[in-house]
Amino acid sequence: QVQLVESGGGLVQPGGSLRLSCAASGFTLNYYAIGWFRQAPGKEREGVSCISSSDSSTYYADSVKGRFTISRDNAKNTVYLQMNSLKPEDTAVYYCNAASPSIATMWGWGQGTQVTVSS
Repeated sequence: QVQLVESGGGLVQPGGSLRLSCAASGFTLNYYAIGWFRQAPGKEREGVSCISSSDSSTYYADSVKGRFTISRDNAKNTVYLQMNSLKPEDTAVYYCNAASPSIATMWGWGQGTQVTVSS
């Protein structure tokens, strides 16, 4: 059974850092391009970053470019999102899933991890 479990969220002050983890079970994560997504209250889910399966090339939304870094540890079957210089507007529930919309729908969405940036 395919399962993705997000963790690492929490409450942090503006300017702080968090590292999110996306642990996979039931399949080999590095065969797929994986993305991090977020959904703030009252807003639609948006893509934040993704990492390819082949050469680990990366993509970042303009809003997080230069502050967030996505990486993968194939030995641990895990994808990470290092978030630095956090801003209140980064507050959201963060999810990981396949970068491909069709695969993401097939896998389904996990519970995500809450990130709150507030003083």
